[in-house]
Amino acid sequence: MDVILDSSVWFEYFKRNAPYYNEVQILLSTLSVKIIDPVVGEILQGALNKSELSFLKTYLQYVPKIEIKGLFEIAGEYSFSNKFISKDIGIIDACIIVATIETNSLLWTLDKKIINFIEPKFLYK
Repeated sequence: MDVILDSSVWFEYFKRNAPYYNEVQILLSTLSVKIIDPVVGEILQGALNKSELSFLKTYLQYVPKIEIKGLFEIAGEYSFSNKFISKDIGIIDACIIVATIETNSLLWTLDKKIINFIEPKFLYK
């Protein structure tokens, strides 16, 4: 099954923090990890300098991408229907949730707001 990693897990991975680093390495080796553009954007936004930005862009281009036409629009409607604004869940997190559900993937996130919203069957770990 595909596993979408939230940027929170990617940040732990790139810092080589256990247990995230080892687990992500295993998932990458089995080609289970997928990424979506909004997560790529969050990761790139967190780069500390141009060298790190270049490394991240190069690295992430090899992670298979899930592409959903109109993802932001779909996520916006989903967010409206589920009153995400009142739950402090932003549009990027809504995109992550929608991509997970639409592709019947698992989501690995450290974000408590997402964990508390999404059905446990969609959570990795």
